[in-house]
Amino acid sequence: MGGGPLGTTRRLIVVVLFDGVDLLDVTGPSEVFSLLRRETDDASGYHVVLAAETMDPVTTAAGVRVLPDMTFEEISGSRIETLMVPGSVEVDAQRRVHALTDPNTVRWVKNLAGHADRIASVCVGAHLLAAAGLLDGKRATTHWSTARQLADEHPSVEVDADPIFIRDGKVWTGAGITACLDLSLALVAEDFGEATALRVARQLVMYLKRPSGQSQFSVPIEPLSTTRRMDELRHHITRNLTSPLTVGYLAEQANVSERQLTRIFKTELGMTPAVYIESARVEAARIRLETTDDTLERVASACGFGTVDTLIRAFRRKLNTTPTEYRNRFRHLS
Repeated sequence: MGGGPLGTTRRLIVVVLFDGVDLLDVTGPSEVFSLLRRETDDASGYHVVLAAETMDPVTTAAGVRVLPDMTFEEISGSRIETLMVPGSVEVDAQRRVHALTDPNTVRWVKNLAGHADRIASVCVGAHLLAAAGLLDGKRATTHWSTARQLADEHPSVEVDADPIFIRDGKVWTGAGITACLDLSLALVAEDFGEATALRVARQLVMYLKRPSGQSQFSVPIEPLSTTRRMDELRHHITRNLTSPLTVGYLAEQANVSERQLTRIFKTELGMTPAVYIESARVEAARIRLETTDDTLERVASACGFGTVDTLIRAFRRKLNTTPTEYRNRFRHLS
């Protein structure tokens, strides 16, 4: 996937490999950087090197084996323009996701980062950067499923699970899975300009290169609640978005007091009932904006907002954009 001598004049990108690494974290950015060759002079593009502790094949989380181009030892001391750090997770019997941080990989990441002009983590790779001390005092993101783990284990890191990627100085952190493409395109834009990045995005059949402020928020993929009662409440909210859905009404549905209901929401979902309800309505509106020609008035009414102004304010709070801007970017009518 990499190949070629380090003496090339192209910009050196080193992708960290280790057993159990998420495959797309490795191949996604590499594909973006490879497609750049069609849009620029090859001599001024990227030179991608896959580096691991040894030259033995690395078995990814998907079971696909990848061959390194070089060892960490061989590349140590070389000037690296961009160090790309992917991640790895394990899932327990309760389907809870936990990011992994192998101490030896962390040690090498810290070593290589000292020779890198720019450092970028992909998905849960942010946990490796944090373990190496590279995120101390910085704002960072990661996949939504491990954001709480990152915040708990590294209190010196300002974790923001909402954006698809964040840049803080020379350190970039990306959110989950396909957001690695957006982060990679942002790196291309910084190096070669927005127009070139958009041409690469078209090759990837991406509608548009998303800005870093685009949220990775989506109500259905919020962590599942731990009780049947909360699951039933969440489903009831989803089915009745046009109802008033007051705290009193929901407390009555759950057969608890209003105070207890608020406590349950904060304990199990980490938010108040009002915040969750608005999030659910935004999610429903987001889907309608992507898949229908409904007017904003109809979307607002169908999703329980009542007025377009309320819809717009909710979108600005949750997605840092307006409904119209969101539709222009992501509508995919058949």
